Amino acid sequence: MRTIQPAAIILLSAFMILFTACGGVHHTPENQGGFYYSGIYFGKNFSPALKEGVSDGCETSKGLYSKDHILFNTDIDYNTGWFLGRKRCIPLFKVEENNQSEKVT
Repeated sequence: MRTIQPAAIILLSAFMILFTACGGVHHTPENQGGFYYSGIYFGKNFSPALKEGVSDGCETSKGLYSKDHILFNTDIDYNTGWFLGRKRCIPLFKVEENNQSEKVT
């Protein structure tokens, strides 16, 4: 009978962990409680205050400052949503176009 070497067990275990962790993120459709804002999936079953916080935080990250200061200081869901939206909606990069036409002389 053949015995399995410890190195082979470690290698096999590493592959099993690697491939089982690659299942991907499962997004819940909006009609089943999933929450999307600006094309980004945030999760499911969010409270109205958390959704409002996400939208305000997202707009802030895009350069349009928006925050309900009273809710931010008194409602933990709004506060959490605002930071979540600001973090998740940050553009990966910003391309600025030069709208001036160049003259060729």
